[in-house]
Amino acid sequence: MPEKKDLRRLSAEELEAEMKTAKEELLDLRFQLATRQLKDVRAIPRARRRIARAMTVQRQREIESA
Repeated sequence: MPEKKDLRRLSAEELEAEMKTAKEELLDLRFQLATRQLKDVRAIPRARRRIARAMTVQRQREIESA
């Protein structure tokens, strides 16, 4: 999982790919939770934070370019 500083260094395409990967991971974690196969329940909030960080960096770039 990239740090916030690392996310800022990514290009727009790489940031989009990071967000897509995190969303897929969250979906998988939710399925594991529903089928009672999830061992680490703290993984869900971590995935959500990862998505939120990527979205924050993306929004900051939109504001800077406007």
